[in-house]
Amino acid sequence: MSPTQLPDHGAVLAEVREVRRAGIIRLRELRLPVLTGMSAGPGEGSPGEPRFPAVERLLRTAVAAIGGGTLQEAAEFSLGLAQGTRDWPPADRRRRAAQVYGVSVERFRKNQELMVLGQVAEQLVRLASGAPAQPPATGAAAPAADAGTASADGSASALTSASEPSARPLAPSHHRIPVRAGGHGRHVTLHVHAVDLLRDIDVVVSPSNTHLALPEPYKSSVAASLRRAGAVRDPAGRLVEDSVRDELRSWSDRFAAPGLSVAPGTVAPTGAGALAWQGIRRIFHAAVAVPRPGTNDYDVQPADVTRAVTRVFALLAEENGRSADAGLPPLRSLCLPLLGAGRGGLTPAVSFAAVWAAVEAELARGGDWDLHFLVRRPERALLVAELLASIDGAPAEEPGP
Repeated sequence: MSPTQLPDHGAVLAEVREVRRAGIIRLRELRLPVLTGMSAGPGEGSPGEPRFPAVERLLRTAVAAIGGGTLQEAAEFSLGLAQGTRDWPPADRRRRAAQVYGVSVERFRKNQELMVLGQVAEQLVRLASGAPAQPPATGAAAPAADAGTASADGSASALTSASEPSARPLAPSHHRIPVRAGGHGRHVTLHVHAVDLLRDIDVVVSPSNTHLALPEPYKSSVAASLRRAGAVRDPAGRLVEDSVRDELRSWSDRFAAPGLSVAPGTVAPTGAGALAWQGIRRIFHAAVAVPRPGTNDYDVQPADVTRAVTRVFALLAEENGRSADAGLPPLRSLCLPLLGAGRGGLTPAVSFAAVWAAVEAELARGGDWDLHFLVRRPERALLVAELLASIDGAPAEEPGP
């Protein structure tokens, strides 16, 4: 396959998931145009002709390129490539793959499975590009490459090969995803980039702890990034005004008891500081993380995330009422990160479910908001996209036992 005709990662993943559902033993029954085309070698006929053994060899090559460990083992069980599992039903293969990670079947289905199949798809795309498939960077030694392409000591030719740019095109950072909620079809925008790159969104929700203490601006969290981007600086980059922090302190001084935390689920609204130049009008700080005494860790409860997002929508309505009285345009667009999925310890799937519970309830009441979700990592974007696609009432996959 020509590097200029690389298959879309999402299309490859969709067919890998079809194989997982059916199993290798039923490849002949599946319509897999992308994988079939990728398995076609020169002079083997048109890509549409059945070549099920070639598809199986391609999958085995991609899984082997993962490089061992739990990721490869789970992929082999998931697809029926492990010895003795070829004729296992999908529920049994999923149960065995979940045991590799030591988690429940349901947790594996919602979290690790998508990561595992996504990595298989990644290796398949690498193979299609003509580059050698590579295992994920884990610090372990990679499997040996083809003879003559890399030396055993990893010098010269190996370094040259590793430094060559990939032919795979850049993944898009914005996705419009159709969902059905409140009995109506609508679209949700998924952003896959840093929060300080957002543009023209009225309200951005920022996760916070129950003391409403912002992290230092040099850190990488959503809250730290918003604080940094909202600060006013002079032409030399020197801090003039820490706008977001100052407004949040003013809110705390007015509404919170001195030295005490606010209740989990509290939302404190502030201006956006210098982010106003990017079209960001407000930042809503959602207090969902409860500091654990004597540690640097936090506890986050999904119910508090749902309560905070519910409060976000109530605040939107309140502020829109005041905006109407003042003759200002209403707040219409809202961007939500995966609250509690960082140091709060929630898995991305649990965080999304907690956020969506409040979103769906608001939409069912007739809320007509322009909704956005924000993640930084592509694998989380893939998970959120799958969860959004399954909201229609019919799950994207069989739930399994």
